[in-house]
Amino acid sequence: MALEVPTSMDDLIYFTNRTIMLEEGSGKAKAWVYRKVCPECGKAKMGKPINEKTGKAKIRSTEYICPECGYTEEKSEHEETLTVEIQYTCPYCQHVGEATTPCVRKTWNGVKAYVFECDGCGKKVGVSKKMKAPKAKKKK
Repeated sequence: MALEVPTSMDDLIYFTNRTIMLEEGSGKAKAWVYRKVCPECGKAKMGKPINEKTGKAKIRSTEYICPECGYTEEKSEHEETLTVEIQYTCPYCQHVGEATTPCVRKTWNGVKAYVFECDGCGKKVGVSKKMKAPKAKKKK
């Protein structure tokens, strides 16, 4: 299953291009989340409400709205139905692959991240927020 790489940021809710630095090695991850088609009318893609003065999306909005029919969904409810698509190079085994995971951040090495499993070695890898480094493991 080859993932479709986005051609425009207008189609996306989230995009990141990260280097994953661990004690075991380093890898790369490119992750994105496509906007969902409205479940009510099916004509347009859901998005955050538009500010009437600036014409830009409201960044901290707690809901998603369909521009065609006006259907609204709460942010948490909407984002649970989305999936994160990831192209990666594993920091453990240097395997190059693709993965999909639910759009829910989980705790991975002490940091909130989108967690997926490497196809090559089977270890869990996380795509964290910007500037968040995984915590080092304590030596016993």
